[in-house]
Amino acid sequence: MEIGKYAPNLDGAQLRIGIVQARFNEPVCNGLLDACVAELESLGVAGEDVLLVTVPGALEIPFALSRLAESDQFDALIALGAVIRGETYHFELVSNESGAGISRIALDYGLPVANAVLTTEDDAQAEARMAEKGRDAARVAVEMANMAISLAELADYENGEEE
Repeated sequence: MEIGKYAPNLDGAQLRIGIVQARFNEPVCNGLLDACVAELESLGVAGEDVLLVTVPGALEIPFALSRLAESDQFDALIALGAVIRGETYHFELVSNESGAGISRIALDYGLPVANAVLTTEDDAQAEARMAEKGRDAARVAVEMANMAISLAELADYENGEEE
């Protein structure tokens, strides 16, 4: 049996991407952002089609994502941040709650959200992962945006709403 298959599409031309970046652990977050923006550009996303919003920390990311999602102006969103383990339970709280909030935005709004909030044991681990995680977030956002658009077009076609 032969089955149909959706081929991943990393063409970022014509996509509008919103980025929410935490400022806490700023050097790591700036590294995530630099890698993410460079990768978006290499995928064809135009600078004028990217909006960056910064927030104090990882716990504030879901709120900003929800506002961007409510605007209905974006094909995908990206969350950038770094939660580095300290000596208290706060690490678990911030990691778990920010991750759950980010996932909830994607599901509640039916909008792809690439989660690039690093959760590491120390600064060295965060610095070692920031560039690759930033690039990954860009690729995930573009691929998932294109998939969502294609599947929405397929649903419209099957419902007789073709143009």
